[in-house]
Amino acid sequence: MTNRMDARATARVAMRGSFAATLTALGVSACLWLGLVLSARAADVTISHGYSNFGELKYPADFKQLDYVNPEAPKGGEISIWSQGGFDSFNQYASDGVPAALNTIGGESLLTSTADDPYGLYCFICTTLEYPADLSFVTFNLRDDVKFSDGTPATAEDVEFSFNLFLEQGISEFRVARVGWLDRIEVESPTRITFHFTDKAPVRDRVSFAGGMPVFSKAWFEKTGARLDKSTKEPFLSTGPYVLDSFEFNTRVIYKRNPDYWGNDIPFNKGRNNFDRIRVEYFADSDAAFEGFKAGDYTFRTENNSQDWAKSYDFPAVQKGWVKRETPKDGNVGTRLSWVFNLDRPHWQDIRVRRAIALMFNSEWTKQTLQYGLYNRPVSFWNNTDLAASGVPGEGEAALLKPLVDEGLLDPAILTSEPVVPTPQDPANNRPTRAILRQATKLLEEAGWTTGADGLRRNAAGETLDVTIIQYTPTYDKFINPFFENLAQIGIKGKLERVDVSQYVERRRKGDFDLANQGFDMDFEPSTGLEQWFASKTADDSSRNLMRLRDPGIDKLIQNVVPATNLEDLKTAVHALDRALRAKEFDIPLWYNPETWVAYYDFYRHPDTLPPLQVGELDFWWYDADAAAKLKAAGAY
Repeated sequence: MTNRMDARATARVAMRGSFAATLTALGVSACLWLGLVLSARAADVTISHGYSNFGELKYPADFKQLDYVNPEAPKGGEISIWSQGGFDSFNQYASDGVPAALNTIGGESLLTSTADDPYGLYCFICTTLEYPADLSFVTFNLRDDVKFSDGTPATAEDVEFSFNLFLEQGISEFRVARVGWLDRIEVESPTRITFHFTDKAPVRDRVSFAGGMPVFSKAWFEKTGARLDKSTKEPFLSTGPYVLDSFEFNTRVIYKRNPDYWGNDIPFNKGRNNFDRIRVEYFADSDAAFEGFKAGDYTFRTENNSQDWAKSYDFPAVQKGWVKRETPKDGNVGTRLSWVFNLDRPHWQDIRVRRAIALMFNSEWTKQTLQYGLYNRPVSFWNNTDLAASGVPGEGEAALLKPLVDEGLLDPAILTSEPVVPTPQDPANNRPTRAILRQATKLLEEAGWTTGADGLRRNAAGETLDVTIIQYTPTYDKFINPFFENLAQIGIKGKLERVDVSQYVERRRKGDFDLANQGFDMDFEPSTGLEQWFASKTADDSSRNLMRLRDPGIDKLIQNVVPATNLEDLKTAVHALDRALRAKEFDIPLWYNPETWVAYYDFYRHPDTLPPLQVGELDFWWYDADAAAKLKAAGAY
């Protein structure tokens, strides 16, 4: 339930090829082509249809369709999903209000990515981009046929306006991480815009920074007086394939496909945007939502409850074959779901206290007893990838870590030890073993927390050591209660505070909690976005650095990752950072799922092979009208 700005950095070495082949494929006239080639050669500027930091782009300039779509997929029908709680806004970039699900569905940027190329960025609203070897600037040549959903043209002036909007009114954690990157923006014509960078802008981030912002209508913002940092009662006017159809606050929201969408026929969109309507139904909690799915109130469900997935999909619609289940592999970096400590609270600033409390969560028992063996416990912040630290630091990693050890910013043990992993526990019994209890007790006593006559831990000031977890859903109760039982064994009182969604969002932002859920979603090419997750300068106000981490050693390790320009250097720098983050023990890692669990009424279809980075149900699946009619006649929904 966090408002996020996608800070993925995927930029730098574009696929080079014949200027003639690229530009001719884009239909540029011979004279213009010749002028561009001569200009580019004179200034040593690369002109390309896309950009990649590492290696060549997967798709050439003249590609016909994405490899993972069905270009003949029919248009029509509706897909319906669910969301929890309620909403009172259509602006996910504001800190106030609870945004509606899919509120950015109409947003598009100059550049886009694909679900099968983790490093590539491709021109979407633009036709080509131009840049010199030192990436001191990047120029985008815009398509001349892009229109907002009201039919007005999207121009370079709208691009400039939208970019400045994020720098001036975007969420604090985003702006703070990018201060001083931009020298100036030049709008050279309605279809040409150039971004000039300062030396402060990380080279790998420059193209994605300039080309990754959503493009909004300047005229619409000026007419409505809307702001990026304030909640809104309608989505921003954008260029995308879907627009708002209707909504009822806290009940449902429906988006419809725009038949006049400018991009209907471009290669990137073949076989995509197939549903006429996308409907989101709201439910008070996950139990009510599951009952709604069984009743056919909505028809596509991504399951995140292991008990339900293992035990509850035996209802009549499944038995009759009306509902299908699939488990596509998730090729993304495994999300590290954790409880994070609020490090602004003095009790949690001592690593010994955090370590003792973490020992009371029995992951092995949880997995076997409560999750039917379906989840894995995350050990790294980059699970399932070669970016995860392992073994004793090698020469390159040690070279990054040792100066921080010498400065006293890291424990010397980090140079000779394997990365920190959760302590193994007994899968047959939730209750901590005597050895675990002795270990936790010793840590607490060393930290000054002793047991009184009432069995509760107190410090020298007489304060008890209590742990409050905030939650808006009962989904986690079955995990929290056994954890609290174990905390009681070492004299710590656990308390669960149930709040509504809006309070949950607000308390996380303000730091009003002891422990709270956080999902650490890293990517394959980490860069400046790491500052939003872990840097000291974002700790005061961040939906990502929820633990309020302020650590100069971590800050310096992030700065080793950001300038890496080849994969080997990137891996080494990320290994060192991952190792250090795990050594800080600011979270209690819970679990991650290497698969995606989906259930749906059997009138949705998808390509035989799904891409590694996206299930894509709202993107490139389609509606089988004949199958839907048969299920409707049978009373399936």
